[in-house]
Formats: sequence, structure tokens, C-alpha cells
Amino acid sequence: MQHSIDICRFSWIRRLAVDYVFNYNSLAPFFAGDPSAPEAWQKAITRRLTLRPPSAFVDVLATQQQSRGAPSEALAATESLRRPDTLAVVTGQQAGLFGGPLFTLLKAVTAIKLARRLSQEQSVPVVAVFWVDAEDHDWNEVASCAVLDTGWQVKRVALEPPLGAGEMPVGSLKLGDNIRASVEAMASALPPNEFTATIINDLRRTYQSGTSMSKAFSLWLETVLGAEGLILFDSSDPAAKPFVKNLFEQELRHTQTAALAAEAGTQLVARGYHAQVTPHPESVALFRVDGVRHSIRRNNNSFTVGNAQVTLDDLLKALDRHPEQFSPNVLLRPLVQDTLFPTVCYVPGPNELAYLAQLRNIYERFEVPMPLIYPRDSATLLDSAAARFLKRNKLSLEVLQPQDEAILNQLLKAQLPEAVKQSVDEAQRALQARIETIIRAVPTVDPTLAGAARSTLGRMEHDLTALHKKILKAAKRNDSTLRRQFMCTQTQAFPEGRPQERVLGFVGFLNRFGPKLVDRLLTELPLDPKHHALITP
Repeated sequence: MQHSIDICRFSWIRRLAVDYVFNYNSLAPFFAGDPSAPEAWQKAITRRLTLRPPSAFVDVLATQQQSRGAPSEALAATESLRRPDTLAVVTGQQAGLFGGPLFTLLKAVTAIKLARRLSQEQSVPVVAVFWVDAEDHDWNEVASCAVLDTGWQVKRVALEPPLGAGEMPVGSLKLGDNIRASVEAMASALPPNEFTATIINDLRRTYQSGTSMSKAFSLWLETVLGAEGLILFDSSDPAAKPFVKNLFEQELRHTQTAALAAEAGTQLVARGYHAQVTPHPESVALFRVDGVRHSIRRNNNSFTVGNAQVTLDDLLKALDRHPEQFSPNVLLRPLVQDTLFPTVCYVPGPNELAYLAQLRNIYERFEVPMPLIYPRDSATLLDSAAARFLKRNKLSLEVLQPQDEAILNQLLKAQLPEAVKQSVDEAQRALQARIETIIRAVPTVDPTLAGAARSTLGRMEHDLTALHKKILKAAKRNDSTLRRQFMCTQTQAFPEGRPQERVLGFVGFLNRFGPKLVDRLLTELPLDPKHHALITP
């Protein structure tokens, strides 16, 4: 069984992500350096140390952590940001219910491991930061969490939308009393074991009525990884906005972000890749937030905020008085992140990698150092029974993705003793030969008996075929264990035909494998974006 699988073997990995790790030169004009080259790290560190984030911002971070009761290791990591030589490896994700999909955990673990490795190799203090993206308004992206239940079926636990869902930023949405029902639904969905009670108690503590969706997410992820020194930052915190007010002002005064991103997208398409973002040419990379998010567009010397016409002066005055009423869109968010943190490296997923390829000129335009981009590790977690099943049957992981029984039928066929198959085949051949002899002989006695002989042959062949089917059916009954093992392994690896890490919430894996899961990931994830890891905790 292969524990390290070339990502080129997976159909869902797009060409840009493959070329980034196998053929970086083809994408070099779109990024700040090749993360596989040691000299690129040295240059990135030098660039980053020339621009330090505001020291007062560390107080905002510390206040967030204190409000959540963050572990001492996370508090210490934040305090180290006050040093002028501290760097950050940053990753992030939306504030998904109960932590969101497995790839959220994989992102965080990749950032922690990479920060530790970089600190050791470059002899500089490096912290891992998780940016909780809480300013998006897409409720459906964060409102559910899927796990495998006791019957190895995908069970989705969803949260009823609170008032304002779909219009207000997720970070401003407060959990209602119905969060209790969602936690209890998760308790019912998880296969009970010695870890379940602790996990459910942690979910009850972190996901409470009156808590914001983003704070609940941060509390939960901090419970899982805070002791590893991971710094959680809730991006919806209004106290952070004054520190990026100048960045927002530049975007309002000199709206070029959309044009620069569109130009980079055109260049990517010309090279045979895809443009992840196709911004409207008049769009400003900011939203105005007054409870509801409103897009901002420029039209010559005036602006449209939602449906209202405003002037640049109006927007600048509003920004000066209430910077918390503005938030970046997907194109400007990375620059906000890298203005607030001393980011030397960002850890994205495949789709993020694609839109980051459109941002290099935007970084240069705002004179913010673009960090190196290090794709997160990808992995499939299988229990020991599933791992043994793959090894015993010499199956590669990717053959399990099609949601049919083609592979299963091959395995079942292989389980049927060869002697049985040979005996049935020989009987069919012998039967045909003997009856053909009779058919040739009977006309000498009575020509009308030839038809009866052929009918007899047909009935006997039909009976033999029916017997063969009964033998196969009996073999399938005898191999019910094989069928069950196949279905369990397939559902673990590709629930609903999709990669595990994109469908199943990591809370289900914590329940299955317990606290050792984090330790195993920190030990076994290879920091190798060229390969997909197959791990049995």
C-alpha cells in the first residue's frame, strides 16, 4: 500500500496546482518565489523584515485570545510577535460549523509544521497564524458539518440560519438557542466511543447561544490546536480595522486592483491555465458594511455603494470615522492579512493558490511584500481495517472514487475458486458438444426430432447458466465480509464520490481516533505538496 501518492494521479487536481509544485518556472511570473528553493526563503525573510506590522495590533490579538481563554502556548506565540525579527506562517479558512471539513485541520497543521521547520532552518522565531475568515456572508458555506455515522453513512448536521444569514458577515451572526439541537444532533451522529463524551462537552462549551459563529469556531479550533502554539485571529474584529485604514484608502483613491487581477487572469489563460477570479472592471476591492455587506463600484468620479450614489469624499470621511464599516474582498484580503502580520509564507488550498496567482502585481502596487506560497498538505485518513483492506487486495486509493461496484465485482470474481469456474466452462463446452452430436444423429431416425434436441440444449444451457449464477450468488453471500469492507473503505476515502478531506468534518476524525490524531498529523504529514498522504492514525 502506498502511503505517499503522486497528486498527478488524482483527477480533481487542476493543472495549475500540479505545475506549481512540479514545474514552478511555468508560473514564476505570478508568484514571489519557489518555496522549494532555499534561496527563495532567504529573500522572503529579508523582504518581510523591511516592513513590520503595527505593534499595537498585537494588543488586539491578545485581547481576542484573553476573551476566549486561549492556551498559554498560543498566548506566548502572540507575545513573540512584539519582537522585531518574528515572522509568521499564515493560513486560514471560513468559520465552518464545528470546525468545517478535514482540510481546515490539515491547513492548520501544515502551518504549524512549516513554522517550526522554518524557525529551525533559518534560526528566526516563526509563529503559525490561522486567519478566521469571518467577513464573508455566504451562510451555506459554513452552516453544516458532515461525519460518518455508525453505519458508515454520511450524516450532515446543519444549523438553522440565524437572523441576517446570507446578508450579514458570518462574524456578526450570533448563534441562537437552536445551536443546542445541532450539538445534540452531532452527538447522535458520531459513533460512540471513549472520546465522544469529551468532544461533545467541548462542542457544548464552545458553541453556545449568544456566541458569534466566528468566536465559536475560534474557541473550538483553539481547543484542538491552541496548545501547539497556533494563533487564532478573528478577522471580523472591528478593533483591527484602523490598522489597515491606509490600505483601504489607497484602494478607494486608486482603484486598480480589479484591473490588475483581470490582467493576470488573462495571462494565466494565455498560458493554458484558468482565471480563478474574474472581477468586474469597475469594482472596488472593498465592501461597505452597515449590518449588510454592500459592494462598491466606481463610475468615473463617483461611486455606487449597493444602490446608492456617493462621492469619494463621502467614502473617505466614512472610512476615517468608521474603518470597521469596511472590509476587503477576496482580492484585497491577503494584503490586509500581510499588513497586519509579518507573513513570510501563506498556506493555501488548491483554489486559493489559483486566485493568489492573480495578485502579484497588486502586492507590488500597494508596496506590500508578497509572501511565499506553500500549498497545504493533502491527506486521507483511514482506520486500520480500511488500510489492511487496501493492502491485502493490492488496491490503489484512487480506484475507490467511482461510485459503482466495478472494483468490488472484480474482487468478488477473484474470490471465486478457479476450479469452480473451470468446471462450469468445461460443462458448457461438453454439453454443447454432446447435444450437437445428438442433433446430427436424430434425423436418421426422425427429422422432426432435431428441433426438440435444440430445445433441450437451450433448456440445459439455461439451467447451467442459472446454476452458475447461483454459485456466484452463494460466493457473494460467503464474501459478505469483503463487500462490507469494500463499502466501508470506499465511504471513508471518497464519501459521496468526493475526496474525504473536502466532505467530512474533522470533528468526526477526532472522535474516531482521539487526541492522538493531532500528534500523528504533526508527526506524519510530510510537508510535501507533490504527494497526497495516506495516514492510519
